[in-house]
Amino acid sequence: MSDEQKILAVVDDHPIVSEGMKHLLSKEERYQSVLSFFNAQSFLSFITHQKVDIVLLDMLLPDGNGVDLCKEIKLLHPEICILGMSNLAERSTVLSLLQHGASGYILKSAPAAEILNSIELAQRGEIVLSPEIKKLMTDVPAENTRKLPGVTKREKQLLELLAAGKTTTVIAAELSLTRFTVDTYRKNLLQKFGVKNTTELLMLVVQEKLI
Repeated sequence: MSDEQKILAVVDDHPIVSEGMKHLLSKEERYQSVLSFFNAQSFLSFITHQKVDIVLLDMLLPDGNGVDLCKEIKLLHPEICILGMSNLAERSTVLSLLQHGASGYILKSAPAAEILNSIELAQRGEIVLSPEIKKLMTDVPAENTRKLPGVTKREKQLLELLAAGKTTTVIAAELSLTRFTVDTYRKNLLQKFGVKNTTELLMLVVQEKLI
């Protein structure tokens, strides 16, 4: 992660949560400033002319939901790192958020050290989930279980690099492959596991402990 100080925004309509996060994060020298926004529109208006590096995003806002706002933020600024925040979590909500480009999902009740560590890992390109969220994602009802295909050594290497947040270009360089070959491997894996995109693929292989 770069040593450059970051600008972090907390988008949450609960003043206690917002102020609590600001108090925690303002102590960290790595953050140039910590900003608060209480609704989606005020934040979207702000980022049309101001820079933000990291967003802690509540899932329920007075004028919208976190999943939709995440999608809008990523359309405007794909480089912004977004972490979903909630008191509760539903599997479908977590998956939707990740599919729209978020870097993770944490609980508001998480210890301070976990929150700080999650933000740092997300900035490094990793997908981060609170332990309770990980359990939610891996506790699949028996009727939903299925026999999964095996993976080759090369496919496993590719999956591990994807899980680490590496781009196609970086993966190609590390595995001494062309970008076309990496994309072909990725498409074959999506078809092999019957998933729609890379996020679903990674969630599946992580919960099945294939990597």
